[in-house]
Amino acid sequence: MFSSGGDPVKLGFVASINRPGGNATGVNIFVAQMEGKRLGLLRELVTGAVSFVVLLNPTNPNAEGQLRDVQEGARVVGAELQTLYASSEAEIDAAFAKMAQQHTKALLVGSDPFLNSRRDLIIALAARHRIPAMYEQREFALAGGLMSYGTNLVDSYRQIGIYTGRILKGEKPADLPVMQATKFEFVINAKTAKSLDVKISDNLLSLADEVIE
Repeated sequence: MFSSGGDPVKLGFVASINRPGGNATGVNIFVAQMEGKRLGLLRELVTGAVSFVVLLNPTNPNAEGQLRDVQEGARVVGAELQTLYASSEAEIDAAFAKMAQQHTKALLVGSDPFLNSRRDLIIALAARHRIPAMYEQREFALAGGLMSYGTNLVDSYRQIGIYTGRILKGEKPADLPVMQATKFEFVINAKTAKSLDVKISDNLLSLADEVIE
């Protein structure tokens, strides 16, 4: 059983979504294919920004697909896009120093296990430099990040549990189509927005699944 943030076929986990083959199946949680959606929400929040920064981990196998997705999102909303990369804490510090120097108005933090593991550092740097930022996981918003949009991981783990039970009862992974995540959540931290002097539109508030006061 696997939980994949990118296309499991392209990553070589399965032969196809409907007929995995081999001895593996799981859930595609779409983290790498949602950067454009996150950028659109960030664009609606920071209405005066015309240029955005996306922070990606170049060692992530999904990085190329993430960049294509966010570039398409930028094209759709008519925004300029600058890409910065970080795969170490020193590179995260350097990226934020560059953003501060350039007076970055909005930041999209790409979906990535390493960047997620440095959640507190990234949130602290965004707060220090007063940069509105959009993240992948709800945990970022809970920890003080401005906004997050992504797959509801609790629901995805529930799906994994269902498949695990079926396999333990004798079904073959090769016969179980890869499930697609269907539940997503948009979280806004209103306290952080206030500290950044960012006004949240009524439309964004209506779209939010959770507003942290």
